[in-house]
Amino acid sequence: MLKDKLKGYNIILASGSPRRHAFLKAMDIDFKIKLHPVEEIYPDNLKANEITDYLAKLKSQPFINELKANDILITSDTIVWLEGKPIEKPKDERHAFDMIKSMSNKTHDVITSICFTQKESQKIIHTTTKVTFRALEDKEIWYYIKKFKPFDKAGAYGIQEWIGSVGITNIEGSYNNVVGLPTHLLYETLNSIAMED
Repeated sequence: MLKDKLKGYNIILASGSPRRHAFLKAMDIDFKIKLHPVEEIYPDNLKANEITDYLAKLKSQPFINELKANDILITSDTIVWLEGKPIEKPKDERHAFDMIKSMSNKTHDVITSICFTQKESQKIIHTTTKVTFRALEDKEIWYYIKKFKPFDKAGAYGIQEWIGSVGITNIEGSYNNVVGLPTHLLYETLNSIAMED
């Protein structure tokens, strides 16, 4: 069992996301939350998982000099990728509306990268889930934004909320990835790190 293999390690989750916290609890992983805010800026030439890989690694940088030999730091980043462009978190209601409207009646990618940082090593993994929305009416989009205020979410929506239940017609890949963390990959990678050590 992973829980037994991780005895002796300190798992540090560098995320303020309640969804990510809930996932680690559901996986029965003991962890601490530590936050160091970073400015999430990346080079313009990066595309798709290059962006999430870069940002997940960037989020680990403030912790590098604090890590002890038995620490495993987990940082991650998620974006929505549509028609060759990233869709991140909305700035306001209008921005959220425009984002969701742009995904209406189309398929987009949800990409998450997870960076595992130890004192002497670092490993980055990523995965992509394809999500398809039906044609959404403007009033449906506005209802969702006003009621659920999805300003902390990449792509301005939560698949686990109303809009996911009524608007999504197809998913290819990890559902949990769209919620915020590909838990199967997290589990596999922690398992392999524990076995390597």
